[in-house]
Amino acid sequence: MPATPISRLFARAAAQRGVATRAQALEAGLTPAKVGRRLKEGEWVRLYRGVYRIGAVAAPLEWAAGAVLAAGPAAHLSHLSAARLWGWIGTDPTSPPEGPVHLVVEGVRVRSRAGLRIHESRPLDPAERGKRMGFPVTGAGRTMVDAAALLGLRDVERMVSRARRDAHISEEALRALPLRYRRRPGVAALRAVLQVEGGPALIRSEAEARFLQLVREAGLPAPSANVSIGPYEADFLWPEERVVVEVDGFGTHGIRARFEGDRRKDAWLSARGYIVIRTTWRQITKEAIRTVVEVAQALARASERRGGQGRPARGEVSPPSAAARRRSTDPG
Repeated sequence: MPATPISRLFARAAAQRGVATRAQALEAGLTPAKVGRRLKEGEWVRLYRGVYRIGAVAAPLEWAAGAVLAAGPAAHLSHLSAARLWGWIGTDPTSPPEGPVHLVVEGVRVRSRAGLRIHESRPLDPAERGKRMGFPVTGAGRTMVDAAALLGLRDVERMVSRARRDAHISEEALRALPLRYRRRPGVAALRAVLQVEGGPALIRSEAEARFLQLVREAGLPAPSANVSIGPYEADFLWPEERVVVEVDGFGTHGIRARFEGDRRKDAWLSARGYIVIRTTWRQITKEAIRTVVEVAQALARASERRGGQGRPARGEVSPPSAAARRRSTDPG
C-alpha cells in the first residue's frame, strides 16, 4: 500500500523529535489548505514560524529540534540554550527554556523571530562545534564564554563548577578561555570567577552562596563544596583540617526524618575525626561575624591538632567588609 502524504510526514517528524517544517509538509504532498486546517483545528501546534509539532503530545527536546529546523542547516544551539544541553544551567534540559532559544548561524543572514534569538557568526572553528543529545551546539569553551555574557557572577560560578565536575572541558582549556576570547562580552565575568581563590565552587542554594561569600571576605582558606565523604555529602569541607560546615535551611531540615538523618551524619563524621559545624540562613545573614569566627577557630584548632603540618588554617579573621557588616545587621 503506497504511503500517504500524512504518513510520509509523520515518518519524517518521528526522526525530528516530533516536529516538522511547513516546507517538509508540502514536500510530503500536503496542500497549504490542509496544513492550515490542521493548525486551525489544533491537530498541529505552531512552535516557531514555519515549524510545527506534528501531533498533540510534546516530545522531549522538541524546543531544540524545532529551533534548529527554524534557523536552518547553518545553525548551532548556543549561549544559554547550548549551556542547557551541556548540563551547566537548569535542572532538566528536555523541558522548554523560559526565554528565547539562542542559536549561532554561520555565514548566513537569519533574523531573530518570536521564540528565537539568532546570533550571526563568522564560520566556527572545528573546536567551536559540538554535538549534545543529537543536536548541533557550540563547543564547550565557546558556549561557556557566550553564556557568561548573559549570566550573573554566581550563575557563572555554578556553570564553571558543573563543567569541571562533569569533565566537559579540561582545566587547561578552561584557563585559556579568557585569552582566546579576550574580546567577547562574557570574558570579564568568566575571568572574575576563575581568579577566585580556590576556584569556583558548586553552589546549590542561596544560603550556601552567602556562606561561601563570607568565607572569602574573611580571608579564610577556600573550602571544597558539595564533597562526598563516605556515604554522605558535605556542604563545605576543608580536607586537610577535616572541618565540615553544613548549611541548614528550614525548608529541608525542619522535619523529623531529616533532623534524625543529620544527627546520624554528624555522628558518622565525628567518629572519623571530622569537626562538624552546622549553621543556618539566619546565622549567615544576621550573625555573619560570629559565624566566620566559629569557622576560623575550628580551622585553627584543627591546625594545632595536626601539629602545624601542611597548610596552616588562619586563626584570626580578617576585618569583615562593609557588605559583610551590613548583612550581619540587616533586619530583613
